[in-house]
Amino acid sequence: MPSETFMRFAVRNWFAWTSERVSAAQWRDWGGPCRHEDFIAPVALPLSLRRRATPIGQTLLAGALGFGDMVQRARYVLASRHGEFSRARQTLMTLAQEEELSPAEFSMSVHHGLAGLLSIHARNREGHTALAAGTESFACGLLEAAACIAENPQTPILLLYADEKLPHEFTGLAGPESALPCVMVLGLTAPQMDEGDILLAQQPTSRPEAPTPSAALDFLRFLLSGSRQAVSHGESWDWTWRHA
Repeated sequence: MPSETFMRFAVRNWFAWTSERVSAAQWRDWGGPCRHEDFIAPVALPLSLRRRATPIGQTLLAGALGFGDMVQRARYVLASRHGEFSRARQTLMTLAQEEELSPAEFSMSVHHGLAGLLSIHARNREGHTALAAGTESFACGLLEAAACIAENPQTPILLLYADEKLPHEFTGLAGPESALPCVMVLGLTAPQMDEGDILLAQQPTSRPEAPTPSAALDFLRFLLSGSRQAVSHGESWDWTWRHA
């Protein structure tokens, strides 16, 4: 195997949602017996957030707010292929029909809108990063989060990931969508220098013709199962995770 450079971090707690799995018990049945004590239950959103987010955005915000004071002191990394695409689509349709745009809808149609909304609500001044990397958005978001921790170990990271299937008229234009919709929030901190730490490496993909459906779910299964190592094959990169 070629020499690999690993980035090291710790996952303190997690939240995940798909249309098939919501509770810790459902994730235990899916992924294995480990790390379910770190599952964060979502909280009920205040009206001020609920009315400004789409359903997928509401799920992400509800999961993030379950992390308590970490929401106030962590830096955010938001990763998503298309963000709240239903909102962006409506904005484009309004423009195509030459109708007047809603200022509120337009302000939330930018890719980092949910991270900004969360930071305002939590009065968080740490800043945030938003990225889109196609089907590898989650993995690239995790890489960005690990880089932020390496640069500033004192500041925890809240990794926010949300993706949903595109409307039917866009079918086939965005790569595999069989694992969507999916929402995940990870609370990451500096490594604790014990066996609970996670090591992340990135290499050019060895299976460009057959990427795995979801790096997010690949990573969560690795985290929950207690596996020593796992590899997720993306369209451009292979992502390797190891327990230290």
